[in-house]
Amino acid sequence: MGQKHLTLIFIGILAVAFPFLVTSDYYLHLVIIALMWVVVGSAWNLLAGYTGQVSFGHAMFFGVGAYTAGIIVTKLEMSAWWGMMFGGVTAMLIGLFVGWVCFRLRGPYFALATLAGSEIFRLIATNWESLTEGMVGILIIQTFTSKLPYYYIALTLASLCIFVIHVVMKSKWGYYFVSIREDQDAAESMGINTTLYKNVSLLISSFFTGMAGAFYMNYMAFIDPHVVFSLHYISIMAILVGIVGGVATIMGPAVGAFIMIGLQETFRSAFFGLAPAWTSEAHILVFGLLVIFVILFLPNGIVGDWSKIKRNMFRIKASS
Repeated sequence: MGQKHLTLIFIGILAVAFPFLVTSDYYLHLVIIALMWVVVGSAWNLLAGYTGQVSFGHAMFFGVGAYTAGIIVTKLEMSAWWGMMFGGVTAMLIGLFVGWVCFRLRGPYFALATLAGSEIFRLIATNWESLTEGMVGILIIQTFTSKLPYYYIALTLASLCIFVIHVVMKSKWGYYFVSIREDQDAAESMGINTTLYKNVSLLISSFFTGMAGAFYMNYMAFIDPHVVFSLHYISIMAILVGIVGGVATIMGPAVGAFIMIGLQETFRSAFFGLAPAWTSEAHILVFGLLVIFVILFLPNGIVGDWSKIKRNMFRIKASS
């Protein structure tokens, strides 16, 4: 058994035992949110990092999943947990339509379409008050009073998402995705149906993003259009998670999710009350600086350039 497998086993054991090692609900909440972002970031990475189809509007799929779960409770009077599956399927159907329209074209049409689609769905959720309650939002009663079940649900969802993407990228689909990213014309000349496999990648990505949105509805118990269809809170965050952790790497989004949530909470809490209050609004500036740093010095992200990071660390130690 190699070192890589031992590391994964250790991380798995630590993840399962974490709620018993750290009993604070505050830190458990942060990890739950980070695990949710592992799902969203990994789903975005499959589409943009591996297949080369950059999305600026993953909030569209996240919000559709969240509203599907909320509507199932408020209109159909079913358990919101049915929304975990229905939310993913509904988001996947939306992704199928977007891909069918946009993947026949070349250039930035898909990225612009996802950006526009997210805004369209935000306006629909805002104005279709009979279905979505408009700006009032949807409020449900949480299923569990403890955060422990939510933690294990989020951990299971994140693990499932990473595992599925790993299996997909080891299959012939994965090779097709990468060939499309590298040179679509060459892929087509080899007989690969690029439109089909771009849609396959989008369907997997939108499914898991929709499930993450449905989980958010269940966990937070409240949504409104400006939260779940937010450009900066959902779509841009998904991109940052992928870029910082490492685009086109399996574990990059997981690393990026925990780094971004940790930074966001550190600044939101003004360094846990140790810094002036104005620092709570500085996290966006820090995010921007972090992305510039990563692009300049770690273009493959933390995971992608981990060997470079280790070499530089050893060089610094040797020189000191």
